Amino acid sequence: MIEKHPTIDAQATFIYTEDVDATTPFYSDTLGLELAYEQVNPGATNRFYYVGPSSFIGICFARPGRYVEPKGVVFTFLTSDVDGWYERVTSRGATPEGPPTLGKSAYAFFIRDPNGYLLEFQKFVDPAWPGPKGFDA
Repeated sequence: MIEKHPTIDAQATFIYTEDVDATTPFYSDTLGLELAYEQVNPGATNRFYYVGPSSFIGICFARPGRYVEPKGVVFTFLTSDVDGWYERVTSRGATPEGPPTLGKSAYAFFIRDPNGYLLEFQKFVDPAWPGPKGFDA
């Protein structure tokens, strides 16, 4: 039996950088994500972008105790238009790690942001993939 838990209203992933201003054009211009919130702190501004209706990516200054650590991290954007994303990023001068490829359960390509974080644009092709709850596929 699955135990009920309090509601989770949204999801945010934080990507740390030494230079938020230098990282911003990749997310706002190359990817074209919409700015949701700008958090101005003494000495640093953090920017949060919509990834979906209830998910966000935060580009945050790596203050002491928080480090830019792209190793082992993959931020995956699930999309039905992998080819469209590939065309978008390459047309804006970004260089993916290779073209989209079809694996056993997904069609995807990878690209790195200015800090070295690995981003994946992926479409599940496995019919067993349930997709997001509450949305029609």
